[in-house]
Amino acid sequence: MPRLFTALEIPRDAALSLSLLRGGLPGARWIDVENYHLTLRFIGDVEGHVADEIANALDRVHRPSFALTLSGVGAFGQKKPHAVWAGVSASPDLSALQGEIDRICQRLGIPADPRKFMPHVTLARLRNSSPLDVAQYLSARGNFSTLPFRVGRFVLMSSRDSVGGGPYIVEEAWPLSGADARAASRLASVSDASRIMR
Repeated sequence: MPRLFTALEIPRDAALSLSLLRGGLPGARWIDVENYHLTLRFIGDVEGHVADEIANALDRVHRPSFALTLSGVGAFGQKKPHAVWAGVSASPDLSALQGEIDRICQRLGIPADPRKFMPHVTLARLRNSSPLDVAQYLSARGNFSTLPFRVGRFVLMSSRDSVGGGPYIVEEAWPLSGADARAASRLASVSDASRIMR
């Protein structure tokens, strides 16, 4: 049975920005660009009927679409770094969506994730990378930021056991409401303004 998790996909332009962070870190195994995603809730290995129950319950999620900006970089594992990631600017809409999905999973008896939700996109898994190399990599890229992008859906993804993460397969997708043209044009003007201010 594949591992399941809910996630947000990373659009092409943002993925391209993330791909520019690849390289310059010894011991890093870089995630393929097409496998970038933001995990909302890890579910794990479940039986087919449980996966169906989860999918049916997620049909009831009705949230508005929202803008998201990837911002900053960091690492997991201070003394023994094991991954580097790109962060996300604070987003109440993202937190609300993640919280609702988490509550649905808990109601269905899926064990709670012991780690606090920290939205991020994994860039690389590390093997024997020195903390100093990681610190230098992060400090050279600390001002990383993408233009805001619109999140129009969330997905249920599966992954097979493999080296380096992926391939990830979208099993099912749920649209978020109100990704209308007016919001999109407003978002474009926000991103134009942020480009001018840089």
